[in-house]
Amino acid sequence: MKSVLLRLFPHLIGLLPLALLSSDALGNRLTVNPIQYLTQRTGWFALALLLATLACTPLNRWFGWKQVIRWRRPLGLYSFGYACLHLGMFAGLDYGLDLSLIAQEVVEKRYIIAGFGAFLILFPLAFTSTTGWQRRLKHWWKRLHRLVYLAAFLAVVHYLWLSKDPRPALIAGSVLVVLLLARRMPARRRVQPSLRHPDMTTTQAGQSRHDT
Repeated sequence: MKSVLLRLFPHLIGLLPLALLSSDALGNRLTVNPIQYLTQRTGWFALALLLATLACTPLNRWFGWKQVIRWRRPLGLYSFGYACLHLGMFAGLDYGLDLSLIAQEVVEKRYIIAGFGAFLILFPLAFTSTTGWQRRLKHWWKRLHRLVYLAAFLAVVHYLWLSKDPRPALIAGSVLVVLLLARRMPARRRVQPSLRHPDMTTTQAGQSRHDT
């Protein structure tokens, strides 16, 4: 039962934002500008899940939570899914898929450039997230997927430039910095006392027999 819950946990996290958005829609809580509300919320959820994806490796290295390593792929795919919703609402609902108008906005607004750059990075990462692609790309797979940190940085910048309140973006940026530092720092070794000095254990046992 515990193993089943651990496998389902990342999916519960990934689907929770969708449930919240559905609850807001059913409860008529989408504000006076529902398109803007949904666009901003899906973008924030994409960033939050991306940070959760990046947290899996440090949690395993520092606390020995091996099960979280299996959460990286589903969390990353959910993050990409909300990024697709975010972009789709921006291009489809907000601009009616008017490519000329969208291109003009991209050129004029720097936050769109940062956000679209993050999406362009996440797209190949999501496409090559399978085990089959990992075998095909071999050592290049890890190099490619390290770009996820650049995508997270661009997403934070996108949110910082877009939002009138910089505090959420600064919090997300701080979390990203902590995750980067945690990944670079060597993990602490958890060694059992009896295994640190095996000769000491033998010596102490011999002394006990001698004293007896």
